[in-house]
Amino acid sequence: MMISRSIRLISPSGYCHNQPAAQLGIERLQAAGHQVENQQVIARRFQRFAGTDAERLADINQLAALTTLPDIVLAVRGGYGASRLLESIDYTGLQRRLLNQPLALCGHSDFTAIQLALLAQVGLISFSAPMLTGNFGAATLSEFTQHHFWQAVTSPTVNVSWQSASPDQGEWQGTLWGGNLAMICSLIGTPWMPQIDNGILVIEDVNEHPFRIERMLIQLQQSGILARQRAIVAGSFTSSALSEYDNGFNFSTVWQRLRDTCGLPVISELDFGHAADTVTLPLGARARLQVSQGHAHLQATGHPVLRG
Repeated sequence: MMISRSIRLISPSGYCHNQPAAQLGIERLQAAGHQVENQQVIARRFQRFAGTDAERLADINQLAALTTLPDIVLAVRGGYGASRLLESIDYTGLQRRLLNQPLALCGHSDFTAIQLALLAQVGLISFSAPMLTGNFGAATLSEFTQHHFWQAVTSPTVNVSWQSASPDQGEWQGTLWGGNLAMICSLIGTPWMPQIDNGILVIEDVNEHPFRIERMLIQLQQSGILARQRAIVAGSFTSSALSEYDNGFNFSTVWQRLRDTCGLPVISELDFGHAADTVTLPLGARARLQVSQGHAHLQATGHPVLRG
């Protein structure tokens, strides 16, 4: 039987244009026995954003002043807008209130910017995880996504296994980090980019053609970031249609070029990202990646775990 959890909604990015999906997500969570707080953020709107910069910033900074912490802080959706907030986040206050607490800060896509900024500034581990509207409010709720989400936030060890066509084999250990690739690249040269040595970099994206993905990876390479990593795990790259013009240029060729130019293993086909099925991963946790004969296994520890 699932334990009832308190879930606080935040909406630091785009306006929730699919209000019915958000309401469905709330209904599902409540039907499972969970309490969903701060629901008023769903209807907020200013231009294309889920409220003004000040309102969306308050979603984040108010966490530092909460007397009682929720179990889960859940982003409503992604879109765009998190980058506008990074300079004004109360990193010291959030570190004082949230570090080493049994709280799961969850989201992905545009939220990656805030997650990596928190990791860079104060070492706060968060979860690249499903969001209210696109995942919990999906027309068809993914059992795969649900299972991996609750397993990740309630277990001291996160285990993810999958089949990969990667030719790489071996074992690598390091800090698990990453998320949405476009958002990672947007932080290059800023104080919000974590300086990770011996990292296991996990990446995903949506609506990005393979050549755009390769261009972003070249930027990471030429910035010296890839040289400090142990391995790359490639998740879902959805809504990217190839054409005759590509003439065989696809994601597999992007991954192989990365292996050839950087000498890094690239382990692909992880269900992680904007697809219906997605695993939940703790960004900043200690990780071990093992690959043998097409079978990949990723294990992470050291992340916040909800109380039983």
